[in-house]
Amino acid sequence: MHAEITSQNCKTPIARGDRAPVPLELKRTVVLVGMMGAGKTAVGGAVAKKLGVPFVDQDDEIERAAARSVAEIFRDHGEAFFREKETQVLARLMAGPPCILSTGGGAFMSERNRDLIAARGVAVWLNAELNLLWARVRHRGTRPLLQTENPYDRLRDLYHQRAPVYALAPIHVTTYSNYSVEMSALAVCQALARHPDVLEVRKRAVEK
Repeated sequence: MHAEITSQNCKTPIARGDRAPVPLELKRTVVLVGMMGAGKTAVGGAVAKKLGVPFVDQDDEIERAAARSVAEIFRDHGEAFFREKETQVLARLMAGPPCILSTGGGAFMSERNRDLIAARGVAVWLNAELNLLWARVRHRGTRPLLQTENPYDRLRDLYHQRAPVYALAPIHVTTYSNYSVEMSALAVCQALARHPDVLEVRKRAVEK
């Protein structure tokens, strides 16, 4: 599938100055992984719009298949059941055409899921520091894993447990508190453009 993106200089994550449209082809599904609150859904949607490809939120697909919310699945069936459904949905999505796919925070922890992603796509770790994550999730009551007496401690523990696994992703993009969704999406696009097996830049080379 083909698309055009009007971007800035791809040498740095956020640069100034206009450029002519660059023809692109997404060759593999891009799977955004990372902690809750990293912005995977918002940034993923913006990336998909820039590239002119579909955006899929894995949690939305799980909820649609189960006809209930993620929180309800956790409550009624437990985390192990949810993780099995998560893998089933991921396998179906990875078998489809290339897209931008946002996953839940725990999806990449499963070796089986990592293998599914590597076989048909590429994982991109959308990384954010702990304080930024906490600022984004602290007032939200829809995170099943944070329904504890000390949600910050739980988030901190998850962050330190999961970061080494997220680091296995081939592509890392850091998002900062002063980045807008647009800026983070541009950083992801530029990172992808450095991997021609994922995002092929046609006719014009990315500036070095």
